[in-house]
Amino acid sequence: MKKITLPNIAILQTAAEGKTLARHEDGRIIFVEGAVPGDVVDVQVIKSKKDYIEAKTVHVVSPSPDRVVPFCQHFGVCGGCKWQQLRYEKQAEYKQQLVEEALRRIGKLQFPSLLPIIKAPQHQYYRNKLEFTFSNKRWLTTDEIASESTHIERNAVGFHIPGMFDRIVDIQHCYLQNDPSNAIRNSLRQYALQQNWSFYDVKEHRGFLRNLIVRTTNTGEVLVILSVGHDDAEKIQLAMDFLVEQFPQLTSYHYVVNTKKNDTLYDLDIVTYHGRGFLYEQLEDLRFKVSPKSFFQTNTTQALALYQTARQFAQLQPTDTVYDLYTGTGSIGIFMARQCEKVVGIEEVEAAIADAKYNAQLNGLQNTHFYAGDVKKLLTVDMVQQHGKPDVLITDPPRAGMHADVVQTLLELSPKRIVYVSCNPSTQARDLQLLADRYNITHVQPVDMFPHTFHIENVVALELA
Repeated sequence: MKKITLPNIAILQTAAEGKTLARHEDGRIIFVEGAVPGDVVDVQVIKSKKDYIEAKTVHVVSPSPDRVVPFCQHFGVCGGCKWQQLRYEKQAEYKQQLVEEALRRIGKLQFPSLLPIIKAPQHQYYRNKLEFTFSNKRWLTTDEIASESTHIERNAVGFHIPGMFDRIVDIQHCYLQNDPSNAIRNSLRQYALQQNWSFYDVKEHRGFLRNLIVRTTNTGEVLVILSVGHDDAEKIQLAMDFLVEQFPQLTSYHYVVNTKKNDTLYDLDIVTYHGRGFLYEQLEDLRFKVSPKSFFQTNTTQALALYQTARQFAQLQPTDTVYDLYTGTGSIGIFMARQCEKVVGIEEVEAAIADAKYNAQLNGLQNTHFYAGDVKKLLTVDMVQQHGKPDVLITDPPRAGMHADVVQTLLELSPKRIVYVSCNPSTQARDLQLLADRYNITHVQPVDMFPHTFHIENVVALELA
């Protein structure tokens, strides 16, 4: 199929999922990857439909004043940090616009002016968790393909190419996570190649080395999890001993044998090989246990800002009963527990609830109650009879938002205030529309957790009408 190039396309504004928007001369919208508003670019057509065109930037004819030079050598190939070419101030501005547009366009909601986005103070090395993939299908550069060499190393450990589940960029230096993250990955890759161990083949579902997870905390602790594709005790011991010897400063060393066709570890036994077995994270004067399977906000600094915002919006009174839905390891509920009478948290992942109970005890809290199970099944009349109706309800659902049954239950419970924390303004807007007949939006606060990406967290405060 002949590749079509459209020259001198003026980029007008941002669009969903990090793309930008332009207009074709025939009136169709063009969704462009790799461009910045204000650019004039040549684009290559990826998909052409009756009403729109999808394209990618192949040449910048005239750069936008907001365009900057990306700092990462893997930019444009790796699937992360897609906004590195856009200066940070503009990233924050566009994220605020994305939130406002979602609430207006999807939710058709009435709300006060958005509070200024809480910008991230760190634009690099801000993540406390990264997962790298081992693969025998390394993404080759154009020069490597042209060379026709028979001695090209195909094994890699890094991140997926966007839209290609079986191709991995071999990451040399990642700017998302502090040391010793890069050193762990690069050293283990080198050792594995010396040992001639097989890297995973996702199509054939075979290979020894599969994934590497590195978790860090703001207290300087580090946890690693090595995921392998089959149970080879000798190789596992060699790999784990290598990590212990090369990185004795780490807090916790784990491995897991995953013979499934997916990379999910929640249903598998993660073995503690050496060390404490978990990490401690700290926010204000509160400590949190972070286990291998725990969910914890991946930007600790901005998690603090997020939780402080939620607590402020809750307007807690000493007699309030607070329900915390999708509580994870209990972070938000524990953050509020000292200012209310009772916190009731619900979370589907049992390991997370075990951590939530531990965290409450760790911080000397006696007024928290945590339950493991599906929110829509546990948030029932029986629970309300046991703990009383919520005065304040906190909800922090996954990207898909709340189940319609949960929204209906919220309407029936009618707490005085709802604080809705979301990582997806689109599904948040949908849910808020369902609550709009009974609740008024009083505050909207975007929080930038992920610089150089199009992702944004948003906190909305609602008052019972």
